[in-house]
Amino acid sequence: MSATTFSYKALDRAGATTVGEIQGDSMSAVAAQLRLRGLTVVDVQQKRTSMTVDDLLDRYRRVKAREMTVLARQLATMVSSGLSLLRALYVLEDQTPNPRLRAVIAQVRQDVEAGLSLSQAMAKHPRVFNRLFVSMVQAGETGGNLEEVLDRVAVQLEKDDHLRRTVRSAMVYPTLIGCFALGVLVAMVAFIIPIFAEMFADLGGQLPALTAFMIGVSDAMRAYWYAFLLAPVALIYAFRWWKRTDAGEVTWDRIKLRLPMKIGDITRKIAVARFARTLGTLTASGVPILQALDITAQTAGNRVVGDPMREVAERVKEGQSLAGPLARVGVFPTMVTQMLAVGEETGALDTMLHKLADFYDDEVSAMLKALTSIIEPLMMIVVGLIVGLVVIAMYLPMFKVFELVQ
Repeated sequence: MSATTFSYKALDRAGATTVGEIQGDSMSAVAAQLRLRGLTVVDVQQKRTSMTVDDLLDRYRRVKAREMTVLARQLATMVSSGLSLLRALYVLEDQTPNPRLRAVIAQVRQDVEAGLSLSQAMAKHPRVFNRLFVSMVQAGETGGNLEEVLDRVAVQLEKDDHLRRTVRSAMVYPTLIGCFALGVLVAMVAFIIPIFAEMFADLGGQLPALTAFMIGVSDAMRAYWYAFLLAPVALIYAFRWWKRTDAGEVTWDRIKLRLPMKIGDITRKIAVARFARTLGTLTASGVPILQALDITAQTAGNRVVGDPMREVAERVKEGQSLAGPLARVGVFPTMVTQMLAVGEETGALDTMLHKLADFYDDEVSAMLKALTSIIEPLMMIVVGLIVGLVVIAMYLPMFKVFELVQ
């Protein structure tokens, strides 16, 4: 086997950081060489000479939530069955179909071979293993119950994925109807209206205002079709850029909570369900409450719900209970804070949090079904109004056709 070049970062006996390159057969062999030199290994990475097209595609290939759920469940099963962590990582590496996730698992396995803990190795890949995943694995390593914690991670990911798929499936039909209505409108304006416009031009006379407006829109769409194609793309890009800014993110999260037709209430309940399940899973896994609140704030999915967690953490740090500061924040429903207070009094905070999460998951599912049943006929009415408006605009001049002919 030919030697591979690795780059490393290590500490010498005086505690000074040293970096460099070294050749070896594997990361573990390189780490052993460095330890023989009296160095404490901090990081070892294989040096890549060039990047192929496949490597570039793999870098941007998404890792789905379902794949992470399967990974956590399989890893928990293998560890609980008595397999060593390295052996389990080798198995995962062999059977993972996603090239990007497989490459990440290989790097995690190499880091573990080099002496890092599993959580430290996972923390080097934040785009695949989020803070929730890493913190829970770290708590499992500290408490000696890694397989149990990995099971909880899998359950957490499954619940989050189920909630996400519920929301998406509820929006499929309205989205299709909206796209159909837009397509019908564009087709009528771009292809049908010009036929009527030529006929009206031959007949002469004054056109009704609505008809003249539709013909003007049709002429503009055909003359400046590129602007009509680029404008939505530019607006979407500008909106996404604005939403990524700090002020834009907070403003958009506030708007989402105030949307009509119960959409704001659904958004709030989704955020509360995610908050309760995440905090409950973290506390049950042994993560300290202050660290759990910090992670929950970052994974709540809504800044209006997540940002107050910093103030709550400060109050808890001062010795106050969790329910009191949460109630003063004014974001959470009264039922949430009261049930948390009962959970703290009985010492079953994590159990109460999971009950809250299940309750709000059911609430979201019921509200989404009700919203979908309202949106479906509403969208059909909107489509009918759009088509009817265009038809009326085109046939309105027909009442004057006989006058124009004469």
